[in-house]
Amino acid sequence: MRFAIKTVPEATTWQDQLDVWRAADQLELWESAWNFDHFYPIFPNHDHLRDPCLEGWTMLAAMAQATSRIRIGCQVTGMIYRHPAVLANMAATVDIISGGRLELGLGAGWNEEETTAYGIPLPPLKERFDRFDEGLEAIVGLLTQESTTLDGSYVRLTEARCEPKPVQRPHPPITIGGSGPTRTLRAVARWAQQWNCLTASPEDWLAKKAILEQRCDEVSRDISEITCSVNLRYGVGGDLAELVAQASSYADAGVDLIVVALPPPHDARMVEPLANALAPLAA
Repeated sequence: MRFAIKTVPEATTWQDQLDVWRAADQLELWESAWNFDHFYPIFPNHDHLRDPCLEGWTMLAAMAQATSRIRIGCQVTGMIYRHPAVLANMAATVDIISGGRLELGLGAGWNEEETTAYGIPLPPLKERFDRFDEGLEAIVGLLTQESTTLDGSYVRLTEARCEPKPVQRPHPPITIGGSGPTRTLRAVARWAQQWNCLTASPEDWLAKKAILEQRCDEVSRDISEITCSVNLRYGVGGDLAELVAQASSYADAGVDLIVVALPPPHDARMVEPLANALAPLAA
């Protein structure tokens, strides 16, 4: 089993998150570090109107310079917030700044509170996923081809270019978050190198993975090509033994990567004890 760490950039400071990512960068157990793509806090007991929330992609660019080994990503970027062509250029730039360490997290988007406040359209679910599918096609085209033309219902590109290309070829690995059996898992099967699943238990995850296997069969893809990840939350005062037990149960179920999410307040002193406790489970 492999391990990653995630800091949610809400109700916290830049310095505290920087300290966590730099600490994780020094410990081989942590393969990657993640943030999220929200403008308002989303965790319970946080004041959605007053608590601060740092912007995810700006933070990633800074972390690309502040770290040297650990892979970095946004879990996951809401497609509704940025035009896919803009996002492709952002991804290429961050991959270059990081020396080829970007994990490109993508999702359809869902947060009605944020979109209502900012006047960002939040289409009905079907249209949102139609836009997501076209956005994925546009992003992959821009990151891999000299020029891309796409005449979609929502995304239209005309000999569009994205230069320079990212360091990683054919493109930074794509992580798709979610577990919707029809649209999300079909997108995972077609496009993703990692699937991040919101799950209630190892048994629930196995049921969702079985559906993903069906979606992979439909497009003649081997599911072993896709890293399967789940998130476990661990905060200040958490039960470390319980976290290890949860991680072990997911390892037994076949999960490849555990992402340990650290709700604020963030404390870099947690990073090494966490790594030491989880190390016996590492492959």
